[in-house]
Formats: sequence, C-alpha cells, structure tokens
Amino acid sequence: MDYVAQVETQASALRSAAVKAGADAPVPSCPEWTVLGLVRHIAEVHTWAAEAVVTAPEDGRPKWPHAPKDFDEALSWWETGLSTLAERLREVPADRPAWTFSGPQLAGFWSRRQAHETSIHRLDAELATGHELPALVFDPEFAADGVDEYLTVMVARRIELGFPVTATGRLLLHAADAGRTWQLGLTAGESLVVTTVQDSAFEEDATLAGTADALYRAVYARPSHAIVTGDESLLAGLPRP
Repeated sequence: MDYVAQVETQASALRSAAVKAGADAPVPSCPEWTVLGLVRHIAEVHTWAAEAVVTAPEDGRPKWPHAPKDFDEALSWWETGLSTLAERLREVPADRPAWTFSGPQLAGFWSRRQAHETSIHRLDAELATGHELPALVFDPEFAADGVDEYLTVMVARRIELGFPVTATGRLLLHAADAGRTWQLGLTAGESLVVTTVQDSAFEEDATLAGTADALYRAVYARPSHAIVTGDESLLAGLPRP
C-alpha cells in the first residue's frame, strides 16, 4: 500500500474542505475545535512527524512545533511541513531506526500512522462544511488497514496516555467488503487483546459490522453507518481518540 500517496491525497481533500468551510466553522466531530484549530493541529502533526522520521530513537521525542494562528499563514506553514514529510517518507528507508511512540522504532512506522491520521482528520474537515458524508469515502483495503492500525497500535497508545479500556466482554468486528475480521477481548483497566485469525470458539457479546469504511469511522468515533448488535457498551468501552 502506498501510504505516502494516501497522505498526499487525504491532505489535499482535507485542505479543500477546510478552505470551503472557513476558519471559524465548528468541527462537529471534534467539538473543541474550529477549522482553524483542525488545520493548525494537522500542520503541527505533519511537521512533527517529518522530524521524527529523521530522529534517532536514542535522541527521544522531537520537540512539538507550533503553527501560526492566522488561517492563511497556517495553511502555508502546513504546506511546507507536508512537503517535507512526504519527501522524507519517500527518501528515508523504512527499516532505518527512528523515534516512534510504539512498536519497532523504524522510520516506516510514520508513513502508515500519518496516512490514517490525515484521513480521519479529512473526515473532520468534510463534516465541518455542513454536508453529510457519502456512505463510502475510503477503499476497503485502506479502511480495513486503518481499523487494524487503530486496534493494534493506537489503542495501546491511548491506554498509555491515560484512556483505559472501560468495559469487559468480547467484541467482533467484521468488514464484509474487505474480508477482514477482528476478535477483541476487553477487560476493564487492562490491555486490549486483538485476534485477527477467526476462532470459531469465540463467542462475542457484541458485533460491529458493515463496510470497512463504516468500521473505520466507528472505531475513530466518527459518524458511521456500521451496525452494532448486542452489548453496545463494548464499543464505547474502547479507548476513544
């Protein structure tokens, strides 16, 4: 999967939606933000990630940058950071050691992480325009990869940051169009157990089903057409973004 191309594609769509919505428009899926706040956030993330790609693990977490507070200046500043990020992701070997906040400390971590970071915030920008999102935005392979990355990487990060699993039970996620299934074991206050090879003995307490796109949105707590059956509190019990 060409994650760098996804970063660029999703960033372009995000920018277009942000300009259409306007700096002061509220972001319904992130109530604490206006579109200006959203743009400043993604600009800072891209600029910071570009630095992380070329930071050795032993040098520690890169310093967080701060985007301009003027909308037009923030857009321009973001363009520079995004260009640097894409260039470094393409030029730095994926297996080169680099600082990351999870898993093997390799530069390749950042292409996948930033592809999904950008795509979810693209949804936020689209929602800020006031128009309902189409039923399908992301292709099944990419969306299913986003579900997997959230469950296997980002949940652990959220727990580390103080957002624990708050429910106990078994949750089955099924993305029919991608042919992907995840079996989740939740125990309040403990790590999430994720199994991607379906076990016929798994007896779920709840199921989240739909397109991969719908599941992608649902795990990131964005508006979704995914269908939950059974104990709905299990989905809410996952650490939220």
